[in-house]
Amino acid sequence: MFISWVVFITTLSLFSFGEESLPAIEIPHFDKLVHFSFYFVFTALGCFAFREMDRRNTPLKKAIVKIVLYAVIYGIIIEALQGVATIDREPDLLDVLANSLGALFGSFSVKYIFSGKTSLKWMK
Repeated sequence: MFISWVVFITTLSLFSFGEESLPAIEIPHFDKLVHFSFYFVFTALGCFAFREMDRRNTPLKKAIVKIVLYAVIYGIIIEALQGVATIDREPDLLDVLANSLGALFGSFSVKYIFSGKTSLKWMK
Protein backbone atom coordinates (compact mmCIF):
# COMPACT_ATOMS: atom_id res chain seq x y z
CA MET A 1 0.00 0.00 0.00
CA PHE A 2 2.83 2.39 0.87
CA ILE A 3 4.62 1.90 -2.47
CA SER A 4 1.34 2.47 -4.32
CA TRP A 5 0.85 5.73 -2.42
CA VAL A 6 4.38 6.92 -3.30
CA VAL A 7 3.79 6.11 -6.98
CA PHE A 8 0.46 7.97 -6.82
CA ILE A 9 2.07 11.08 -5.28
CA THR A 10 4.96 10.99 -7.75
CA THR A 11 2.62 10.71 -10.71
CA LEU A 12 0.38 13.56 -9.57
CA SER A 13 3.36 15.73 -8.69
CA LEU A 14 5.20 15.35 -11.99
CA PHE A 15 2.28 15.15 -14.42
CA SER A 16 1.21 18.43 -15.98
CA PHE A 17 -2.54 18.99 -15.89
CA GLY A 18 -4.32 21.28 -18.31
CA GLU A 19 -6.46 24.00 -16.74
CA GLU A 20 -9.60 22.45 -18.22
CA SER A 21 -8.91 19.05 -16.59
CA LEU A 22 -8.76 20.46 -13.05
CA PRO A 23 -11.89 20.88 -10.96
CA ALA A 24 -12.86 24.49 -10.33
CA ILE A 25 -12.53 24.47 -6.54
CA GLU A 26 -12.17 28.01 -5.22
CA ILE A 27 -10.83 27.33 -1.72
CA PRO A 28 -7.90 29.53 -0.68
CA HIS A 29 -4.69 27.51 -0.31
CA PHE A 30 -6.49 24.27 -1.14
CA ASP A 31 -3.34 22.96 -2.82
CA LYS A 32 -1.44 23.30 0.48
CA LEU A 33 -4.12 21.19 2.19
CA VAL A 34 -3.65 18.57 -0.53
CA HIS A 35 0.12 18.57 -0.01
CA PHE A 36 -0.35 18.30 3.77
CA SER A 37 -2.80 15.38 3.36
CA PHE A 38 -0.60 13.49 0.88
CA TYR A 39 2.41 13.60 3.18
CA PHE A 40 0.34 12.88 6.28
CA VAL A 41 -0.77 9.64 4.62
CA PHE A 42 2.76 9.05 3.24
CA THR A 43 4.17 9.11 6.77
CA ALA A 44 1.42 7.03 8.36
CA LEU A 45 1.56 4.33 5.68
CA GLY A 46 5.36 4.47 5.68
CA CYS A 47 5.54 3.90 9.44
CA PHE A 48 3.12 0.98 9.27
CA ALA A 49 4.98 -0.54 6.30
CA PHE A 50 8.39 -0.07 7.89
CA ARG A 51 7.26 -1.64 11.15
CA GLU A 52 5.67 -4.57 9.32
CA MET A 53 8.68 -5.20 7.07
CA ASP A 54 11.07 -4.92 10.00
CA ARG A 55 8.96 -7.30 12.10
CA ARG A 56 8.90 -4.63 14.81
CA ASN A 57 12.63 -5.02 15.56
CA THR A 58 13.27 -1.29 15.19
CA PRO A 59 11.94 0.91 18.00
CA LEU A 60 8.89 2.92 16.94
CA LYS A 61 10.59 6.25 17.59
CA LYS A 62 13.49 5.37 15.29
CA ALA A 63 11.08 4.16 12.56
CA ILE A 64 9.08 7.38 12.79
CA VAL A 65 12.19 9.57 12.56
CA LYS A 66 13.39 7.64 9.49
CA ILE A 67 10.05 7.88 7.69
CA VAL A 68 9.66 11.60 8.45
CA LEU A 69 13.17 12.24 7.10
CA TYR A 70 12.37 10.19 3.99
CA ALA A 71 9.11 12.10 3.50
CA VAL A 72 10.74 15.53 3.86
CA ILE A 73 13.64 14.65 1.55
CA TYR A 74 11.26 13.07 -0.97
CA GLY A 75 9.07 16.19 -0.88
CA ILE A 76 12.07 18.44 -1.53
CA ILE A 77 13.23 16.25 -4.42
CA ILE A 78 9.75 16.21 -5.98
CA GLU A 79 9.50 20.01 -5.73
CA ALA A 80 12.94 20.40 -7.34
CA LEU A 81 11.95 17.98 -10.12
CA GLN A 82 8.84 20.04 -10.82
CA GLY A 83 11.14 22.90 -11.77
CA VAL A 84 13.33 20.90 -14.14
CA ALA A 85 11.25 17.95 -15.36
CA THR A 86 7.90 19.59 -16.09
CA ILE A 87 6.90 22.32 -18.49
CA ASP A 88 4.24 24.19 -16.56
CA ARG A 89 4.95 23.33 -12.92
CA GLU A 90 7.10 25.40 -10.60
CA PRO A 91 8.80 24.41 -7.34
CA ASP A 92 7.21 26.10 -4.33
CA LEU A 93 8.80 26.50 -0.91
CA LEU A 94 5.34 26.66 0.69
CA ASP A 95 4.58 23.24 -0.82
CA VAL A 96 7.73 21.90 0.86
CA LEU A 97 6.51 23.40 4.13
CA ALA A 98 3.04 21.86 3.71
CA ASN A 99 4.63 18.50 2.87
CA SER A 100 6.87 18.66 5.92
CA LEU A 101 4.03 19.66 8.24
CA GLY A 102 1.91 16.82 6.88
CA ALA A 103 4.75 14.39 7.57
CA LEU A 104 5.18 15.70 11.12
CA PHE A 105 1.47 15.51 11.92
CA GLY A 106 1.34 12.04 10.38
CA SER A 107 4.16 10.98 12.68
CA PHE A 108 2.37 12.45 15.72
CA SER A 109 -0.74 10.49 14.77
CA VAL A 110 1.20 7.23 14.43
CA LYS A 111 2.93 7.87 17.74
CA TYR A 112 -0.47 8.47 19.37
CA ILE A 113 -1.97 5.31 17.86
CA PHE A 114 0.92 3.21 19.14
CA SER A 115 0.97 4.95 22.54
CA GLY A 116 -1.70 2.69 24.02
CA LYS A 117 -3.97 5.68 24.74
CA THR A 118 -6.38 4.59 22.01
CA SER A 119 -8.68 1.63 21.63
CA LEU A 120 -6.37 0.41 18.82
CA LYS A 121 -4.22 -1.62 21.21
CA TRP A 122 -3.92 -4.49 18.73
CA MET A 123 -1.45 -2.32 16.79
CA LYS A 124 1.19 -2.28 19.55
